[in-house]
Amino acid sequence: MRKRLPLVVAGWLITGLLAIGAGVAVIDGLSEPLTDTGLRPLSAAEVDEALALASSLPSAPPSAPLTAPPASPSPSEGAPGPGTPTPGPTVTVTTTATPVAEPGKSRVITTAGGRVIARCEDGLVTLRSWSPAQGFQADDVERGPASRARVEFETEEDEVKVEVHCAADGSPVHSVHS
Repeated sequence: MRKRLPLVVAGWLITGLLAIGAGVAVIDGLSEPLTDTGLRPLSAAEVDEALALASSLPSAPPSAPLTAPPASPSPSEGAPGPGTPTPGPTVTVTTTATPVAEPGKSRVITTAGGRVIARCEDGLVTLRSWSPAQGFQADDVERGPASRARVEFETEEDEVKVEVHCAADGSPVHSVHS
């Protein structure tokens, strides 16, 4: 019996090591789908694409400074007569339009809960990245590629759901539900 004990222990150790090795191999193969939290670094091409998209957005022209009416002229210059208008402050109003995405291009979607970059290719939408606003966290991410992709940004009090699908022209279209 004593001669068999080391063989039994060795057999259990070998079986245990084989089981651990098989488990590690299976988990390694499934690790991305099981542990993917959506927090992955962007590739250089994705960064370039996002920067190109951001730089293609219309930028607001520098606003003109408000100008005060001129000071009263000195008596030697002659004061304006009654009924002569004095110039008022100059105000510049700017608006920015949301760019229309070309088919196969990405679109940046900004909401109160966070920002999403979505891309349509071959009729399927993929969430390329998402970033929660301060105080929010991302939850229930369905990144695609699929006919519909979505992400929820949540706080203890608030929830913002962003759903994206591809339009007939191949551009990403989104809806936001609070």
